[in-house]
Amino acid sequence: MAESENLAPDLAEIERLAEKALAAIPPELARHVRDVVLRVEDFCDEETEREMGLDSPYELMGLYRGIDMMRDSTSTVRTQPDMIFLYRRPLLDYWCESGEDLAHVVRHVMIHEIGHHFGFSDDDMERIEAAADLNAERTA
Repeated sequence: MAESENLAPDLAEIERLAEKALAAIPPELARHVRDVVLRVEDFCDEETEREMGLDSPYELMGLYRGIDMMRDSTSTVRTQPDMIFLYRRPLLDYWCESGEDLAHVVRHVMIHEIGHHFGFSDDDMERIEAAADLNAERTA
């Protein structure tokens, strides 16, 4: 086995997986996220960690920062673009613990953060995912 095969995916690989997930979004939704900036970092910054009351930076795999579509208007003054952050080390930690496919983990986090762009709360997204799971069980 080559040495590079033993290395954890780097920032560029996580970004590639995220861009692939973004490209798979249906066109009617994708047009609403085309201006959202994607950033991949190892961990969230200390300010974000404090703001969110995290005990550890490993608790946060992704974050949406911006003005969601539900609050956006033509009079909105933007000081920064809407951004989706993915945090590599927590993603890799979850990947190793869960045994899930890394592309699936990244896609799930991307969809979750895009949901925030559309103004969905965590509770909204949990209900949507639960309904989708139930629907998948019925059709299986």
